[in-house]
Amino acid sequence: MIKLNMPVIVEGKYDKIKLSNFIDGVIIETDGFRIFSDKEKRDFIRNLALTKGVIIMTDSDSAGFRIRNFIRNIASGGTVINVYIPDVFGKEKRKTEPSKEGKLGVEGLSEQTITEALSKAGVFHTDTVKKDSREVTVTDLYEDGFTGNENSKEKKLKLLKNLSLPSKLSNSQLLKLINTFMSYEDYKEAVRLAEESDG
Repeated sequence: MIKLNMPVIVEGKYDKIKLSNFIDGVIIETDGFRIFSDKEKRDFIRNLALTKGVIIMTDSDSAGFRIRNFIRNIASGGTVINVYIPDVFGKEKRKTEPSKEGKLGVEGLSEQTITEALSKAGVFHTDTVKKDSREVTVTDLYEDGFTGNENSKEKKLKLLKNLSLPSKLSNSQLLKLINTFMSYEDYKEAVRLAEESDG
């Protein structure tokens, strides 16, 4: 079992059941979009963010990002750790057909995939990457062709796929994650591998 001191916020009961199999800690459901109208739960999450901090782990589809952004806004001023699960295409066992975007949610992922996502977000230790080298910057993303160029979107998608990160990650979210779990040298190696996969 993985012991977590900060509560984890997920979208639904099946996500909660999945995490409960290997996480020892508080797991809170948003009940999907119901969080938008549930003032009591919003106040509860805001209070948790301000006192203990919260971990947000929503699905990697559009709905998941919409819920994540809403929670980040209500938890503003508190401690929020964003855990991003990778885009994995398929169908959950309990469902008759895939989701609208064809991606597995938290409930459909393996324990290993979820644990890796927690690790990348820096949940297990505050200094995931030893800062022997400089941080990756917005300028690095630009110079390496991930922003500001005609084929930047395609290049960025390859990098995200190679790093097992969701395709909907913004540049600022990507930078924050890279600087959490990678050194500058690791980043440059990931750039090289993404370029090699161009062929």
